[in-house]
Amino acid sequence: MQPDVSIIIAAFNAEATLAGAIRSALGQREIAVEILVVNDASDDRTAEVARAFSDASVKLIDLAKNRGPGGARNVGLERAQGRWIAVLDSDDTMQPDRLVRMVERAKRDGAQVAVDNLFVAERDQARHEMMFSPPDLAKLGQLTLVDFIRSNRIFQAKYNFGYMKPVFQRAFLEAHGLRYDENLRIGEDYLFLAAALAKGARCAVEPQAGYVYNVRGGSISRVLEMRHVEAMLAADAGFEQAYDLDSAARQALRERSRSLRQAASFLSVVHCLKEKALLKAARIAVRDPAALRYLHMPIGVRLRRMAAQLSWGNSQGHGEVQS
Repeated sequence: MQPDVSIIIAAFNAEATLAGAIRSALGQREIAVEILVVNDASDDRTAEVARAFSDASVKLIDLAKNRGPGGARNVGLERAQGRWIAVLDSDDTMQPDRLVRMVERAKRDGAQVAVDNLFVAERDQARHEMMFSPPDLAKLGQLTLVDFIRSNRIFQAKYNFGYMKPVFQRAFLEAHGLRYDENLRIGEDYLFLAAALAKGARCAVEPQAGYVYNVRGGSISRVLEMRHVEAMLAADAGFEQAYDLDSAARQALRERSRSLRQAASFLSVVHCLKEKALLKAARIAVRDPAALRYLHMPIGVRLRRMAAQLSWGNSQGHGEVQS
């Protein structure tokens, strides 16, 4: 029998959290699922954790070479058999009724994509914070390309729509040949959904939270690297050339690119301050005064917030990006 939903879990060195993610996928109610665990050349017990599940719907795919989050998900897309595609990060979980609610929402709205609200699970906190206001999402109703791009500007808010984990109609992805950009190690989720919207996908919004985003510690230095910001700027430029965007979408994309350039300047200033290269930091600040605007709070706090905003799509774990 064809599964209703294929759940793709890209996993790199995820032995500590993978079992929880798989259990939450197996616990989906009133819907048939297959769970594709793509082991992205881990060097820990990730594969053994996946193999420990005897349920036939859990399928392990071992990659001989690390392909990064986009590459691992592409492998999952090639193997998926479900009518719908859901992505679950290896250190996150889902509520039991999440997928049936999202699929029903998409069908009711005649949509090819559905997104929902998220719970934010902070370490050592018993209660989960809801990422977005349900009334605000209900008022939004449908997520457009312009709203999605505009939300994904760095430093504009604590959370943006890029954190959302969409469910895609597989037939739509196949009809348009949509795949993840394997050149991006962070931000690949943003580009994938943006491409679907640019191809004309209707995206329904489910105001209730069903995805649990687990905030975990990690090495900031392995996330916040200039090369990642530069790669996203290049991807945005390629996106603008690849699609026939209207003026509102182009304006939103320019605003996003401006925020990424400011993020790059901010990273440069922080690096110079750490290296005590004050003159060089001053030159950068003169060239881009916006970089100083974000130094009013402690640098560590700003870096962590920026790391989260840039790395929400990292399927290998929220705090780490492998090279």
